[in-house]
Amino acid sequence: MKKTQPNKDRLDQVVARAQREREQREQGYREQALKLYPWICGRCSREFSRDNLKELTVHHRDHNHDNNPTDGSNWELLCVYCHDNEHSRYIDSAASGEATLEGKRETSATFKPFAGLESLLKNKQ
Repeated sequence: MKKTQPNKDRLDQVVARAQREREQREQGYREQALKLYPWICGRCSREFSRDNLKELTVHHRDHNHDNNPTDGSNWELLCVYCHDNEHSRYIDSAASGEATLEGKRETSATFKPFAGLESLLKNKQ
């Protein structure tokens, strides 16, 4: 057990440092975005005040959290619900091969669940 304890302590230190650095990085671009843009969700248009500002997030348009130009061109403010929805849509499109690494969608959904329904109904009658 003595050999694993130093490794665990080192891992804990690495994780703690990574979390601190992420929080510092997020604070930097979040504060910048909140100064640049009105406190309104870019999708649902919900307005925010200081009381509920914690529910307004910064979304990276290209899905690269290290791409933080100071002009804000890669950011948009989204409420937590719209932000979660955007990432879910991106994950779905990436899984189906419709998203590029840059985060741009190349095609829209092509699955048509009711495509053969009419012919099935005619055959039953």
